Amino acid sequence: MRQSLEEAGKIVTGSCIPSAPCVAAKLKTELAKNLKPLRESEAVLVLACGLGVQSFKDNDRLNLAVLPACDTLFGAVMDAQGNFFEKCSMCAECVLDKTAGICPITLCPKGLLNGPCGGVSQGKCEVDNQKDCAWILIYRELEKKNKLASLKTILRPKDFRKSARPHQLIIK
Repeated sequence: MRQSLEEAGKIVTGSCIPSAPCVAAKLKTELAKNLKPLRESEAVLVLACGLGVQSFKDNDRLNLAVLPACDTLFGAVMDAQGNFFEKCSMCAECVLDKTAGICPITLCPKGLLNGPCGGVSQGKCEVDNQKDCAWILIYRELEKKNKLASLKTILRPKDFRKSARPHQLIIK
């Protein structure tokens, strides 16, 4: 990023990587360590999600322009090749304790909360037959933990206005 900015005629006064940009205390510590380059800056380019950008803005005492460098699509985990996979829809109504740590809201295209639909075929999802059915994965995990009885508990409907559907961002 530094090289790209400098090639575009920008002056880069410094850089830092806070260990937790959304934790005010961690961000403030990192900002304090970098006060000199920050004072020489007109703007800060934040390579974090929107929360990281807002956290910087909230903790900026120099009133710098804060520029987001990422268009956040979803919360994800990253594999060894750098591909991102959504595992959590951040729906504000977590059921992971009941579904063996596998999110049916995110991993089931229909967001089913109480078992698979009638379209499961050979453990695959009817919406995308290349993907395992989330509920088959949940069943297998609960079976390993000898907790299949928990499937008898009916989960309450969710407010789906809060949740997003699964996304992927493949880096090629």
